[in-house]
Amino acid sequence: MSVEPYREITFDKDGDGPPGQASELAALARQGVGDLVVFAHGWNNSPSAATRLCSDFFAPFPGLLAPGVEAGYAGLIWPSMMFTDEPVPDYRALVTVLPEKEPVIGRLTELLAAAPESEAAFEEFGALLRELTDVDVASAAVASAAVASAAVAEPVPEFLVADPVAVCALFTEALESDGAVPVASFGAGLKKYWKGAKEALRQATYYVMKKRAGQVGEHGLGPLLGEVARAAPGLRVHLVGHSMGARLVAYALRGLPGGARPVASVTLLQGAFSHYAFAARLPHDPGRSGSLRDVKERVRGPVVACYSRHDSALGVMYPLASRLANDSASLAGPTEGLLGPDDPRWGAIGHDGVQAVPGAVRLGLAEALRDGVPDSGCVSVDAAEVVRSHSDICRPELAGVVVSAARAGR
Repeated sequence: MSVEPYREITFDKDGDGPPGQASELAALARQGVGDLVVFAHGWNNSPSAATRLCSDFFAPFPGLLAPGVEAGYAGLIWPSMMFTDEPVPDYRALVTVLPEKEPVIGRLTELLAAAPESEAAFEEFGALLRELTDVDVASAAVASAAVASAAVAEPVPEFLVADPVAVCALFTEALESDGAVPVASFGAGLKKYWKGAKEALRQATYYVMKKRAGQVGEHGLGPLLGEVARAAPGLRVHLVGHSMGARLVAYALRGLPGGARPVASVTLLQGAFSHYAFAARLPHDPGRSGSLRDVKERVRGPVVACYSRHDSALGVMYPLASRLANDSASLAGPTEGLLGPDDPRWGAIGHDGVQAVPGAVRLGLAEALRDGVPDSGCVSVDAAEVVRSHSDICRPELAGVVVSAARAGR
């Protein structure tokens, strides 16, 4: 580990962790630590890779802290591994986080490897995705109807219950438009849509991990921080999350016990959740609010969202999946205008920052590092000059933003 003192926080998929974690963190305060930086990794990280990421991310911090600041560090490790992409997709890794679905994953792997050119195979693929995510058509209809009247409810993604050929065709088109993959190499006709099928599997696992991140944050990290606050009331906690880990730390604010305010700052790096999450009113539906509309009041300092237009994972595939999750007409109608971030309803906070929050400040990275970030409220920092892709976060400039939000810099 690049920094000391360092502690590791672990949770299972339900947000349960081993006993004694809160007391270990509180003990740091008795050793003189005044500021604790907690970093939550994103999806698709094995435990060992997540620890390496924590070490790389934390490495610049000691050189950025002001004299007299005694900081401690914690990496939050949660089960987020799905499958790797290099050199050949390893879908078996998905079993490590969904062991009860091993037969389903095995058959999905067979279909993706064989890429049969038949509608029946796509129908089977769609049914397997629903089994993987515990979704059925009836429950999807109920959830979609309920979401219109509930600010924090989320619908079952439409792509899990719609025509699988149409879904895979749309994802294939999105990959072609992004230019990241030469889809033509997969063949013509129905066969080429299996590349989109791989993306559909990725999005299905994304849906599972999205729910898991919220669960771990709200029912794991939030209560844990409440225990730490009771045992070490003077310890200032700074939450940092990348990608799905940003969702995790944001939802931890919902899980804080009443009256507990240990969190002094929050920094979201390429956050993989809605840019309207903190909005009191959605621009396209003023009767509804973002799912995290009130949680910023539980932070003593700022909530900072670093974003980058170069993040194609959030700029292309996230809006597409979000739209398909909410809008069945997208699958039945023309695809023109569907792909990419053309419709603000489906944007990610890690692609264009906090939206629809009055008074929220927007800064360039150089400005944020030179002048610091405001000491409260929502702040968006354009990090495009250093963040060139979704996982490009181990940058001293981003560490500098965290330190600025923490009021701990030189």
